[in-house]
This record gives sequence, C-alpha cells and structure tokens, in this order.
Amino acid sequence: MAGHSKWANIQHRKGRQDAVRSKLFSKLAKEITVAAKMGDPDPEKNPRLRLAVKEAKSQSVPKDVIERAIKKSQGGDAENYDEIRYEGYGPSGVAVIVETMTDNKNRTASTVRSTFSKNGGNLGETGSVGFMFDRKGEVIYPASAGDADTVMMAAIEAGAEDVESSEEGHVIYCEDVDLNEVSTALEAELGESESTKLVWKPTTTTELDLEGMQKLMKLVEALEDDDDVQRVTTNFEASDEVMAQL
Repeated sequence: MAGHSKWANIQHRKGRQDAVRSKLFSKLAKEITVAAKMGDPDPEKNPRLRLAVKEAKSQSVPKDVIERAIKKSQGGDAENYDEIRYEGYGPSGVAVIVETMTDNKNRTASTVRSTFSKNGGNLGETGSVGFMFDRKGEVIYPASAGDADTVMMAAIEAGAEDVESSEEGHVIYCEDVDLNEVSTALEAELGESESTKLVWKPTTTTELDLEGMQKLMKLVEALEDDDDVQRVTTNFEASDEVMAQL
C-alpha cells in the first residue's frame, strides 16, 4: 500500500537524522538474541536469525554488536522475552499494530495503553484491527537494482507475489513463510537488499489530512520510544501534498 510504503520512507529518513540510532540498534540486537536463543546460533541453520542479522546489517549495525547479541543468547544470563502484539486505533480511526518483546508483560501493557490514550488513540483487543492487514515478507531494493521489468522478472523467478516499483526503489512482497527462500533467491539475482523483514501489509487504508498525519506521527513516535516496542505498523494513506508538507 502506498501509505505503508510512505510511512516506511519517513521512518527510514528519520532513522538517519535522529539520535534514535542507538535505540534502533538495541531493538535489532534484542531480535537477534531472541532468534538465536529460540533456535540455532548459526544464521545459516536458523532462518529467523538469518533474517534478523540481515535486517541489522541493512541498518548499519556494527558486526561486533551483532556477534555480541548472538553470544548473549547462549549465556545463562540472557533475559527471557515474551513476544506480544497489541492492536488498536489511532487518531482519525487509523489501525495500529504494535509488536513488542518484553520481560514484564504488565509494564508493557500499561505503557502501551497509556501511550494510546495520551495521543488520541484507543487500545483494543487482539484481532480488533489485525483483519485489516496480511502478514507478508517484504524485501526492499533501491532503484539502482534495475528497472521495473527486471526486478519483476527476478521477483517472479524467486517466488514472490507482488512488486511495487517507483522512482525511490522496489518493494517486493511474498508469503511470510517464504521470506528466507525468496530473499536468498533475490540476493543471488539482484545483490544485497536494503531491507528484508516480516511486515503487516494493510489491505484497507484510512486517508489522513495534514493534521491527522501529525497526530498519528506523534502517537507512533511515542510508542517507538518505548524500549519494549520493536515495531509499529499503521494503515494510513496520505496524498503527496500532505506528505510534502510533513
């Protein structure tokens, strides 16, 4: 969805500009530790860990940080995290999915609920907005990877479902369970991707004006500031004019 892609682009630019880099690194390292603890510490034998490492590298996480995160998973002092998904509505009725990893469920639930309330949203029950999204694998390539036809052919050969190409680059979608296999095939054909991860892809969107976008960004930024929150997904849609004003 265009809104989904535009939000990713906003976040990508913000990540480069803000001093939230260390927080991002910490969240990516947590995902690596959890993935390594749940399976094999060798990325080649653990698809989830391989994807976590690939995403960390795409965000310029240093090699030593990645290695420390894997090593931490094998130690007796590694924390036990629960993966919990929260769903609710933000300003203007935008659907919001919040994915967390926490060592204290009560703390996280309280913080997420409070953040929704303080920023014009309402936390709902599990499943309250999930039906508006599909769980998909997402692989992003820069425009330099090739023209739309070249990338489309590579995606079809790799077993992907859909490609969205623009001047900014190419977003390739596949079934969530196929992400490891599809991303490996694409890498062999197109080179290293900018990003490879599992996402919630909106099936319906909510149109926002400038004021609505500003309120939504405030909510999302407040949620992402929580160390327990791994990622936030929304189903907003906004015109190019509104995006330009942001």
